[in-house]
Amino acid sequence: MTTTTEQVHSYAGPAVLSYGFRPFFLASAAWAVVAVALWLLMLTGRLSLPSAMSPIDRHAHELIYGYVPAVIAGFLLTAVPNWTGRLPITGTPLLILFLIWLCGRVAVLASAMIGATLSAVFDLAFLAALGAVIAREIIAGKNARNLKVLAVVGIMLAGNAAFHIEAAYDIGDGHGIRIGIASTIFLIILIGGRIIPSFTRNWLVRENPGRLPTPFNRFDIGVISMSGLALASWIITPDAELTALASMMAGIANLARLSRWAGERTSTEPLVSILHIAFAFVPVGFLLLSLTIWRPDILASSGALHAWTTGAIGLMTLAVMTRASLGHAGRAMIATFPITLIYIMAVTSVITRLLAAFNVSRDLMLHASAGAWVLAFSGFVIVYAPMLLRRQP
Repeated sequence: MTTTTEQVHSYAGPAVLSYGFRPFFLASAAWAVVAVALWLLMLTGRLSLPSAMSPIDRHAHELIYGYVPAVIAGFLLTAVPNWTGRLPITGTPLLILFLIWLCGRVAVLASAMIGATLSAVFDLAFLAALGAVIAREIIAGKNARNLKVLAVVGIMLAGNAAFHIEAAYDIGDGHGIRIGIASTIFLIILIGGRIIPSFTRNWLVRENPGRLPTPFNRFDIGVISMSGLALASWIITPDAELTALASMMAGIANLARLSRWAGERTSTEPLVSILHIAFAFVPVGFLLLSLTIWRPDILASSGALHAWTTGAIGLMTLAVMTRASLGHAGRAMIATFPITLIYIMAVTSVITRLLAAFNVSRDLMLHASAGAWVLAFSGFVIVYAPMLLRRQP
């Protein structure tokens, strides 16, 4: 009888279509480069795109609803077969799903030519198709307890729809983008809070015996609940005093949670330490959000947003992609110099963007942040393309 592993290895099509993480991790990194490069050219007046969205709306949309869903797709399409014991989506079905995502990117860029409504339909089709595929696999695999992951896909779909409506009819006050950011941050709080202490514990036991991360307990549940309430308050009433207070409390609680994971003991292995650095920008974002509400004269709202987007989301997705790609491609779980350089560029992008938010050489820092971001994700494409496009050694 042929085992599942043997059936996976018997796949004879293109290597890039042999597992969901391969096309989506590679394409999401490439899109992170393209989206920010286009934004930089538009910011300097060197480029004008046939998009119905304003430059700021398009920039925000393509990172939150273009880049992030592709990373989520790569993660879920790889994780779900492990949950269900079913074969992964490969070949033509995977290619079709990828092309739906790609059509969405082109449609948003050309929305002024094809119309905002048709652009929205093309763009929303990807999250809808991804949700349908994941639901089918989980139900067929009789793994109903993991159907909760569909909630994240559903919330992202609803937020994306709200974004298109607000952009097309010039209504609302940014509910769509806040839903996308908040749902992704909550996913990091939820999933990151599981994998970070787990990966840290595994590495410490093997390489640096001593204090280990505190196991998941009621404290974690309390922090997760507090964070969810603060994010919901931000979505509904972004400028309210209650939101500022809830954000400050969530920031302090997440800092305390992070301190329990022994991250300071992982400095010699960037593959592990980058996870802690990425998560650190979750509480930083909460604290900066409270500051922007209480003292908008000191910090613009973009400070908190970019602590979350460039920081927590950008770093965490990059950390997960670099680590997961090594493992699934059969490579050693060690951060080589090029991988470490990718992390350095990504962290530089976050720091310079936050300096710009505090009006420290704003124009210079904005360009430095965009340039470092492009270098980081270009580095991922250059370093990881060979292992994602070829078969496992």
